[in-house]
Amino acid sequence: MKISCAIGITAHNEAANIGRLLESISNQRLNQVHLTQILVVASGCTDDTESIVQDWAARDGRIQLLVQEKREGKASAINLLLRQVKEEVVILCSADLLPQDDAIEKLVVPFADPEMGMTGAHPVPVNDREEFLGFVVHMLWGLHHELNREGKFKAGELVAFRHIFKRIPNHTAVDEASVEPIIRAQGYRVHYVADAVVLNKGPETVADFLRQRRRIFAGHLELERDLGYEVSTMRGGTILRIFMKHLDWRPKHFFWSIGGAFLEAYGRWLGKRDFKRNASHTVWEIAKTTKKLEM
Repeated sequence: MKISCAIGITAHNEAANIGRLLESISNQRLNQVHLTQILVVASGCTDDTESIVQDWAARDGRIQLLVQEKREGKASAINLLLRQVKEEVVILCSADLLPQDDAIEKLVVPFADPEMGMTGAHPVPVNDREEFLGFVVHMLWGLHHELNREGKFKAGELVAFRHIFKRIPNHTAVDEASVEPIIRAQGYRVHYVADAVVLNKGPETVADFLRQRRRIFAGHLELERDLGYEVSTMRGGTILRIFMKHLDWRPKHFFWSIGGAFLEAYGRWLGKRDFKRNASHTVWEIAKTTKKLEM
């Protein structure tokens, strides 16, 4: 029997990628999985996002556009999606991603096990490794990949989970991390699917990198305070050990690695300062350089 699932996509001014994303999802190679709903929440869009989604909805009856006139934050969009989903398994996807053509199948198949509660895909950046920030982005996602390979689950970008709850905290800035403790608290297992590859794009400017990293760290601190849950990337000793284990000692890449570690540390310091000041990241400033996936 096939596993039925729904996918929810959150979008704010994503005209550059939303068409390619819907094409990728509509054409996924599915065998054991039945994708019945493709829901897109367009939040406060001022570009052509809504019209592009409507065009795709006319071609594929599974696609439905949900509109939030005002941008209220990603968590609010996810909660709207959760109220519309009819299936037991839900996939969450940002509109600035491109899953490979078998990613949905691989991400959902583990739910044949009734003990499986959440799965995470393997994000692979399209950034140029021969540029400093491209190298840093690949290094960061590579660390997350190695962390997952060691069994220390770190969800990101594209996740699937059992639809056993109605909402996540509306104020959270770390949606995947907010789902994880809810799933674990019910006794379900979590699993990293290394061959479920999804392409993403990391920041191309230092400002965008720091903007993204400070928000995420502040969100993880809030999660720890509010739910008592620590995500695996908060364990600095583990991250440092993996960093040193995979450090590239070639001169240019060594200095780029140290520079990337400094940027991450500074971003975390900024996030900690935001947390102490109760600065809200619920509706965050978009990192514009992450929005167009040029292969």
